Amino acid sequence: MKVEVNIPTSLDEIPLKRYQDFIKVQTNSNDEEFIAQKMIEIFCGIDLKDVVKIKVTDLNDLIQHFTKLFSERPELKRTFKLGQYEFGFIPNLEEITFGEYVDLESHIQSWENYHKALAVLYRPIKTRKKDNYEIIDYEPNVDFQDLMKFAPLSVAISATLFFYNLEKELLVATMNFLQREMKKSKATLATLPNADNSIKDGVGMEAYMQSLKETLQSLTKLQDLDLLNVSPILLSKSKKTKSKQTNLKNNIENDRILQPTIED
Repeated sequence: MKVEVNIPTSLDEIPLKRYQDFIKVQTNSNDEEFIAQKMIEIFCGIDLKDVVKIKVTDLNDLIQHFTKLFSERPELKRTFKLGQYEFGFIPNLEEITFGEYVDLESHIQSWENYHKALAVLYRPIKTRKKDNYEIIDYEPNVDFQDLMKFAPLSVAISATLFFYNLEKELLVATMNFLQREMKKSKATLATLPNADNSIKDGVGMEAYMQSLKETLQSLTKLQDLDLLNVSPILLSKSKKTKSKQTNLKNNIENDRILQPTIED
């Protein structure tokens, strides 16, 4: 029996909510076959009872397709349209308010709350002149937070990568500055006969530098993370998947997805 499958061809076609649903499944299960099948259910919008009718070879082709899709690293999306609104990224992060910073820092740490982080970063545009625009002032708004669940996943991932890169640039700049200052300080302290050797050697500063290097390495690894991390299904394990399937719900919630429009 053939199964009709609607396969997204870009991250623009996948709403954030579906990725959040997938991450929840992945977090709560160690069964690779189950996770792979739930991935098809969630991203292709079909019932789980229909996923088990797909040939294993076709299922693995879908896994390969989504793995390639999630390896994309989109550039920051400055604006996009969702429903009746056009949303714009905060034009100048240097002018971010304390309230915006606190809420952003609180919500950006996990995918579960990422829609709330997007509601801080992207707000309705109130005036626009070519590439320049002004967004509405920030106030926590549950309606906008819920709406952001349907923002394109490309918007969410591009914002994540933007902040990774920004933090990396700040760390590199800080390390370069500290290295220059350490050289100056060592040269000055070396001329002081009564200075403690540990101070002369800059032990505390070197420890701090090492901490910054480790943070930088972590950020680099985060950028290279597999955002999907789904393994192909081995034929030897297919029976295990089928037996587990019998206890699962046959239907998933049919989300009414608002079709977004992306602008660079």
